[in-house]
Amino acid sequence: MLLEGKKLLVTGVLTRESIAFAVAEAAQEQGAEIVLTSFGRAMGLTEKSAKRLPEHADVLEMDANDQTQIQAVADEVGRRWGRLDGFVHAIAFAPQDALGGNFLRTPWESVSTAIQTSAYSLKAIAVGMMPHMRENGGSIVSLTFDATVAWPIYDWMGVAKASLESLTRYLARDLGPYAIRANTVSAGPLRTIAGKGIPGFKALADGWSARAPLGWDVTDAAPVADTVAFLLSDLARGITGEMVHVDGGYHAMGSAPPED
Repeated sequence: MLLEGKKLLVTGVLTRESIAFAVAEAAQEQGAEIVLTSFGRAMGLTEKSAKRLPEHADVLEMDANDQTQIQAVADEVGRRWGRLDGFVHAIAFAPQDALGGNFLRTPWESVSTAIQTSAYSLKAIAVGMMPHMRENGGSIVSLTFDATVAWPIYDWMGVAKASLESLTRYLARDLGPYAIRANTVSAGPLRTIAGKGIPGFKALADGWSARAPLGWDVTDAAPVADTVAFLLSDLARGITGEMVHVDGGYHAMGSAPPED
């Protein structure tokens, strides 16, 4: 049981297809006690999904762009557990005019929304939860889509994810003295609500397996979830500031193999 006795916070669960749902499921199966967060109209979806986990998990309201709500969740974590062993950041959003070929035309208002929600929120939550992690240490894991390259459809979300990846390294620097680790997992494309909202996502996902040497199942988030569970565990105690690819090896290949 990799996570036996761990107290964890998991953001971003919407439906059973969410990567965060697979993470929550894996965490429970590995012995962790978890709470979920959601907000607004998504709360209903999250609460329905919570009932389908191996064990019931409470859902706390937290808009990651609202410091008051972050503090309220931190206070509840303190009352409930007295400590936090880690949290998962699975939060991302960009307005439609920040995606799908609008890069040169996207206004700052949409860019700032994408960066604040998809990147800065990681820092905001880390600072909010830090008082419950600094005594015993812990692990922060976020989700990205490799932003070291430019994708044809990702546009300003790619810039936001690049910010998230850089932010991970700076959090690793500043939180390391408290034995708090910060890592991010670059997942291959998965058919989630978030993925379906990106123009052209299907074409990218459909071609992924041909290039990935291990292949890739766009309907199976378990490999990503298992890696997140490992990073949350004490087995990963020497890993921080890292981006771990879980993409079937796609990132390491120069192109898809030539056709016979």
